[in-house]
Amino acid sequence: MSNSHFDVRRSQTRRQFFGHTATGIGTAALTSLLSPDLLATAPQVAPRAKRIIYLFMHGGPSQMDLFDDKPTLAKLRGTELPASVRMNQRLTGMTANQESLPVASSAFKFAQHGQSGASISELLPNLGKVADELCFIKSMHTEAINHDPAVTYLQTGHQQPGRPSMGAWLSYGLGSENADLPAFVVLLSQGSAARPDDPLHARLWGSAFLPSNHQGVSFRSAGDPVLYLSNPPGINAATRRRMLDGLSKLNQKQFESAGDPEINTRIAQFELANRMQMSVPDLTDLSDEREQTFDSYGIDARRPGTFAANCLLARRMAERGVRFIQLYHRGWDQHYNLPSDLRLQCRDVDQPCAALINDLRQRGLLEDTLIVWSGEFGRTIYSQGKLESNNYGRDHHGRCFTMWLAGGGIKPGITFGGTDDFSYNVAHDPVHVHDLNATILHCMGIDHERLTFKSKGRQYRLTDVHGQVVKELLV
Repeated sequence: MSNSHFDVRRSQTRRQFFGHTATGIGTAALTSLLSPDLLATAPQVAPRAKRIIYLFMHGGPSQMDLFDDKPTLAKLRGTELPASVRMNQRLTGMTANQESLPVASSAFKFAQHGQSGASISELLPNLGKVADELCFIKSMHTEAINHDPAVTYLQTGHQQPGRPSMGAWLSYGLGSENADLPAFVVLLSQGSAARPDDPLHARLWGSAFLPSNHQGVSFRSAGDPVLYLSNPPGINAATRRRMLDGLSKLNQKQFESAGDPEINTRIAQFELANRMQMSVPDLTDLSDEREQTFDSYGIDARRPGTFAANCLLARRMAERGVRFIQLYHRGWDQHYNLPSDLRLQCRDVDQPCAALINDLRQRGLLEDTLIVWSGEFGRTIYSQGKLESNNYGRDHHGRCFTMWLAGGGIKPGITFGGTDDFSYNVAHDPVHVHDLNATILHCMGIDHERLTFKSKGRQYRLTDVHGQVVKELLV
C-alpha cells in the first residue's frame, strides 16, 4: 500500500516545492521592495538622525597636520622616533626597511577656534568657523595598515570583501523616505593632489548578501547622472511603461516557477528606475539654487563631479529624504610631497564642508542629519623617505587618527579622546572602528547588535561581534 502523502511529495521537483512554498513570502518581499517603509525595521532606540552624509577622505588624511596639534615636536624635528613610542609596531613595506624614522613635525600652524577652542590647522580656515558644530574624535584606531582592507573595514565592518556596506545596512534596516530616489547614493570626486589616486571598488557600496536593491547607486558627473536613465531614441514614456508591465509579468511567472526572491528585487529595481527618470533630473538640476548658495560652497560648486558640487547635491538629497549619501574624495595618500599635496586637498574640501554644515543648519536639517568626516586611517609622525627642510611624506598609520562628526544627535563643540606626544598611540578613550559604527547606527535609532542578516548559516551584522556605543558623544 502506497503512502499518498509521500507519493505527492516525492513527485514534486525541488523547484516546484520552493515555488509553491515561497508564494506568501514572495508577496511580502515584493511589497517590502515596492513600498519599503511598510516592512522596514522599526527603530530600536530613540533615533537622533534620519539620514547620514558620509564624507570619506580616501587615502588617509594626516591627523597631526590637520587636527592633532603637537607643537612640542618642532624641537624634536629630525630626531629618531623613540623605540618606546613605536613599540615594535608593524610597518608597511614602504617604510619597514628605512634605516631611520625621523620625526617630522607639521609644517603648518594651528589656531584655536570658537567657544570650544578646537585646534585646527591653517589649511582649514572655513572649517574653523564652524568648529562649535563639530565633535572631534582624536582616538580612532584600526588594525588595517593598507588602503583596501582599511577602507573596507570602516565601510563594511570587515577587512576582507564580501560584507554589506553601511549604506546597504541602513537601507535594509530603515528603508527609504523617498520612493522615487534610491535610499543609498554614492558621489565620487577627484582630488587636486598631484599623486595618482588609489583605486575605489564598487563593492565598497555594495549589498553583498543583502538583497541587491540595497546597494548604493553611483551618480555620474557627465552625461546621465545614472547609466541608462534616459530612454533610447524612439522610446517614449508610454512605450517604456508597457515594456515594464510586460517585463514584470514575465518576471512574476519566473518567480512562481523558481521562487527566487531576487526576481522580485529585480521587479522593484525596474520600477524604481522608471520613477528615477523624473526624480533624478529634478534633483541634479541646480538652476533653482541661489547665487549666494553657489558662492558659499565655492567656485567649484558649478563644476559637476567636484567635491563642492557633490556637497551641494548631498544637501539636495538630504532635503528629498535620501537615507545614506556617501561622498568619496580621493587623493589623500601623501607618502611624499605632503606639504604641497595636502594644501591642495584641503582647498578642495574646506569651504564645501563648512558650507554644507551651514546650509543644513539654516534649513533646519542639521539636527536630524548626521555628517561623518573620516579617512580609513591616519599618517605616521615620522617621515617616509628623506626629511627635507620644506618637504616630507608620511606612511599609513592605524594606531591613531582623527575624524569629526556633526549634527544628528552628536554633541557639538567637543573633543573626545587623545594621543601621546607623538600622535602615534592612543593615550585615552580609544574608539575602534566597530565602536564608531555602533554609535552611528545608534544615532539612526538602531541597536547594532539587533540589525542582523542570516547568511551562510550564521547571523551577520555591521559591527561583526564587537563594538560599543560611545555615549559620551551623544546629546
